[in-house]
Amino acid sequence: MSDRMRLTLRVDADGKAALGHGKIRLLEKLAETGSISAAGRAMGMSYRRTWLLVDSLNHLFKTPVVATRPGGGGGAFLTETGEAVVKLYRDIEQEAAQATAADLGRLEALLAPAGAECP
Repeated sequence: MSDRMRLTLRVDADGKAALGHGKIRLLEKLAETGSISAAGRAMGMSYRRTWLLVDSLNHLFKTPVVATRPGGGGGAFLTETGEAVVKLYRDIEQEAAQATAADLGRLEALLAPAGAECP
C-alpha cells in the first residue's frame, strides 16, 4: 500500500467528537516543547485556539491531561493521564491500521490515478 490512503481515527465521547489525530499531535507537541504556545505555533494555531483545545481535553477526562507550572513562563507538561491518553490513542491507531491494512489496500486499488480528472 502506498501513501495515497491512510486510516485516521476519531474517538467520540457522549456523541461528540472528543479525540482525533490533531488533538493527539497537539499533546505530543506540547510534551516536546513544554509550552502551550510553542505547541500551538508548531501546528500553526493561535494561542487562543490552542488553549481552548487543551482546556476541552482537560475537561474531557477525570483528571487533566495537561498541567501548567506556576509562575510567568513556567511552561506546561502532560500529566500521567495525558501520557496515557496519547499512548492509548497511538496503540489503538496502530491496531486499527494493522487490522484494516488488507481492506485499505483493496480500496486503494480502486482509486483513480493521482491527478486524474473525474468523469
